[in-house]
Amino acid sequence: MQDIAIAGRKVGPSHPSFIIAELSANHNHDINRAREIVKVAAECGADAIKLQTYTANTLTFDSNDESFQVSGTIWEGKNLYQLYEEAHLPWEWHEELFDYARSLGMIAFSTPFDFTAVDFLENLNVPLYKIASSELVDIPLMRRVAATGKPVILSTGMGELAEIDEAVRTLRDNGCSDLILLKCTAAYPAPIEEANLATIPHMAQLFDVVAGLSDHTPGSTAPVVATVLGSRVIEKHLTLRRADGGPDSEFSMEPEEFADMVKAVRAAESAIGTVRYAPTAKEMRSRDFRRSLFVVADVKAGDPFTPENVRSIRPATGLHTRHYDDVLGKTASHDIRAGKPLELSDLAG
Repeated sequence: MQDIAIAGRKVGPSHPSFIIAELSANHNHDINRAREIVKVAAECGADAIKLQTYTANTLTFDSNDESFQVSGTIWEGKNLYQLYEEAHLPWEWHEELFDYARSLGMIAFSTPFDFTAVDFLENLNVPLYKIASSELVDIPLMRRVAATGKPVILSTGMGELAEIDEAVRTLRDNGCSDLILLKCTAAYPAPIEEANLATIPHMAQLFDVVAGLSDHTPGSTAPVVATVLGSRVIEKHLTLRRADGGPDSEFSMEPEEFADMVKAVRAAESAIGTVRYAPTAKEMRSRDFRRSLFVVADVKAGDPFTPENVRSIRPATGLHTRHYDDVLGKTASHDIRAGKPLELSDLAG
């Protein structure tokens, strides 16, 4: 798989994880709160902030028929139109939030949900696009996004392998050459036992892509494990305080949690390191405390070396232990006091 360039930043196997803070519906219809989340994301170490670009009308139809009712989730009791009306981020905020994020050193982009959103985001010159898990099966939308020629991040929540394959082929056949796939469990919140993070390296190899994780599980465990498994993109929802409420608050991280996650991911990356079969700089001092051969009882000149007067002990200033069998039966060339590291010159002949 090849590295992907996003607004001057390289994302791929040989680079640190690209960490995305998802603002989503946590703005609670207050642009000052949205700006504060952007600021906090930068302070927590996020590389990017992601918005969602839709209206209730572009996502669904205003109906109270049973098929439009939300059930079995944290949004129980609403119909789809009511949910998206509450959750959507006003389009007139996008440019201000994008500019603010860039001023803080972050990459800013969004998830479009229809053609009008793609056109709107193109006018704002976003550097990449995200396709949400539910839109994994929206072939026309993916064709339109791919035609921009920009990198695409595709979440694969709920997707069967054939569906993911069709989406990947759709994007590639229509102009997307830089593709990132995210393992996602599209439950809100998602149980950790349903994360199935082993999919990440398999997906990366199967589709020859940079792979990562869009996470809705509690805490930092899944992002850290994903990093160890080769994830190079981590996406997580961010809010100021879950107690403030909002459609996505329950499965969003608070600032301290997000900052701790970033630190944990960076620590995991450092721990992975590179393939190395040699002592590190910090290990060099510890080599002094390896074992070596020492005289452990006084020996007179001409006395034989035996298991009673020569042992393999710490530190490492004597002969290497590989010489132990050769030393036994040899005689001392001179008187040797107990506690002396054994040297070749101590052996007669």
